[in-house]
Amino acid sequence: MITVHHLNNSRSQRILWLLEELGVDYEIVSYQRDATTSLAPESLKEVHPLGKSPVVTDGDRTVAESGAIVEYLIRKYGRDRLMPNEDTPEFISYLHWMHYAEGSAMLPVMLSLYLMRLGEAGKPLHPRIESEVANHFGYMNDALGQRDFFVGNALSGADFQLTFALEAAKSLGLLSGFENLVRYLGKMHERPAYRRGIERGGQYDLGQ
Repeated sequence: MITVHHLNNSRSQRILWLLEELGVDYEIVSYQRDATTSLAPESLKEVHPLGKSPVVTDGDRTVAESGAIVEYLIRKYGRDRLMPNEDTPEFISYLHWMHYAEGSAMLPVMLSLYLMRLGEAGKPLHPRIESEVANHFGYMNDALGQRDFFVGNALSGADFQLTFALEAAKSLGLLSGFENLVRYLGKMHERPAYRRGIERGGQYDLGQ
C-alpha cells in the first residue's frame, strides 16, 4: 500500500491527484501547518529528515521531492501512460517541463511571496521580480498556446508539476493577463481525478 504523507495546502496535493489519475490504491497520513508560522510540523521529520511534504512510502521505499515522486509513480504504475516514450521528441519536452516547474517557474512565485511579507522594505525589488514574472509566465503562456497540455496531446507528469506552480501564482495574483494559463488551470481543475484528490486531501487553499 502506498502512503502519502500529506501536508495541507502544499505540493502533496499534486501527488493525490496523480494517484487518482493512475487509479492506484493509497492511504493518507495528514499533517497540518502551524497556524502562526505556516510551517510543517516537526513530526514530518520522523518520515524524512527534511521534514517536508510530500513524502511517499511504497513498501520499504521512501521517496521525497515532488518531481522524484511523480517520476517514480508514473514509471512504476503508469502502464505506459502520463509519460511519452523516451525515443520520441516529446520526451525532451517532457523532461524540460518536469524540471522547469520547480527549477524556474517557482522562483518568481517564491520571490513574490517573500516580497509581500517584507512590505515597504522589499519595494526596491519590485521591478526585478515583476520582470521575472513577465519573463517566465509569458514564456509558459506562449508555449502552451491553445493546447490542452504542455506535452503533446495528453496529460503527462509535467502537468502535475506545472499545475501547482500556476496555482501558487494565481493565489498571489500573478496570472493576470496570461489567458492561456488561466484557461489551462481551469481545465485541470475540471478533471474528475483532480476533484477526487481534493475530496480525499481536504481543504486546499494556497492563499492561506
